[in-house]
Amino acid sequence: MLDDCVHCGFCLPTCPTYVLWGEEMDSPRGRIHLMRQHEEGAPLSLPMVEHFDRCLGCMACVTSCPSGVQYDKLIETTRAEVEREHPRSPKERAIREAVFRLFPYPRRLHALRGPLRAYQKTGLERLVRRSGVLERLSPSLAAMERLAPPLGKAPRLPERVAARGGERRATVGMLTGCVQREFFPGVNAATARVLALEGCDVVIPKAQGCCGALSLHSGRQDEARAFARRTVEAFEAVDVIVVNAAGCGSAMKEYESLLADDPAWARRAAALSAKTRDLAEFLVELGPRAPRRPLPVTVAYHDACHLSHGQGVRDQPRALLAAIPELTVREISSPDVCCGSAGTYNIFQPEAAAELGDRKAGDVRVTEAELLVAANPGCSMQIATALGRQGASIAVAHTAEVLDASLRGRPASALRGRGGPGGRAS
Repeated sequence: MLDDCVHCGFCLPTCPTYVLWGEEMDSPRGRIHLMRQHEEGAPLSLPMVEHFDRCLGCMACVTSCPSGVQYDKLIETTRAEVEREHPRSPKERAIREAVFRLFPYPRRLHALRGPLRAYQKTGLERLVRRSGVLERLSPSLAAMERLAPPLGKAPRLPERVAARGGERRATVGMLTGCVQREFFPGVNAATARVLALEGCDVVIPKAQGCCGALSLHSGRQDEARAFARRTVEAFEAVDVIVVNAAGCGSAMKEYESLLADDPAWARRAAALSAKTRDLAEFLVELGPRAPRRPLPVTVAYHDACHLSHGQGVRDQPRALLAAIPELTVREISSPDVCCGSAGTYNIFQPEAAAELGDRKAGDVRVTEAELLVAANPGCSMQIATALGRQGASIAVAHTAEVLDASLRGRPASALRGRGGPGGRAS
């Protein structure tokens, strides 16, 4: 795979870190050069690891490469080697362990909801931010605190939602996710309603947990495999799995390669990858049945990297939005440049992530849209936070929530008057 790179430079304009700094070793071809050095025996030095850590894994270079370089596989393999071979500082280890002991576990996130809601409602949030104490303790902790969306009540979904509006067209399994389930429950509720209104029985397995996306994309392969096996077991009985979080869908479509060397799971993992669909991808394949009611609102659509580059799903969300009467879709400039979320990137690399978030927020503001539509919880938090820093009054919603509003005849003000997906006004 290293030999496929001819160092042509087509990747450079789409690489977020190269766009920021113009540093060759912070470009895909520069990192491939470092990978080759390591492959030839050079140890993983601290500067080398820093260049690998600065990569967002956004896969824009994969899309733009004319030589078919599988950079996504290269960086995942390299990150796994970094995790095995490179001794991180005690502070780094502590932050990383905290993140990976919390975010992939919905029950732990659920236990955090109560204290976090109290923190947001009592005014303590404003006091802590003004004091700057978290920044002094750890920029990563400060980033986590800033990214937390406003929390309202969290509706719980039943294990089965029946099809509505006529004959059942399909039975689908629905992934509820981790951050999506606990921080953006309104997105999951809207997803289930849209699927049901389009004639689908929606099965929501109680036994499901984390899909392993954060672990997989961070080089924690054994952990990712364990999550993948559990997800395969939870969804084995359904014919189609619908996912509304770009990073999760991308990871589940990778299960085939992730478990390819496991004789007991390879075939089952390949079957799951084959039947995984992003929500927009599935709805376009299914075709519309429920009537769309007018929704007079101007939206800017954001391409989540793991949806556009990871899954090749670009036209489907735009087609769904364009089919809503009186809704106008505006394009964001530089759509292939990542917003800086990238799973855990905005926690582990907060300064670079903030620069990218501010660039993306500026591009969104230029559209003069009333609403930003995104299909990944990380992107929603990242861009909403950056828009807030710039004092912009642009609400953020998921594609499912916009469709849900149209199918149920809700007013556009219900979407415009919110702080972000699953927020207080959900």
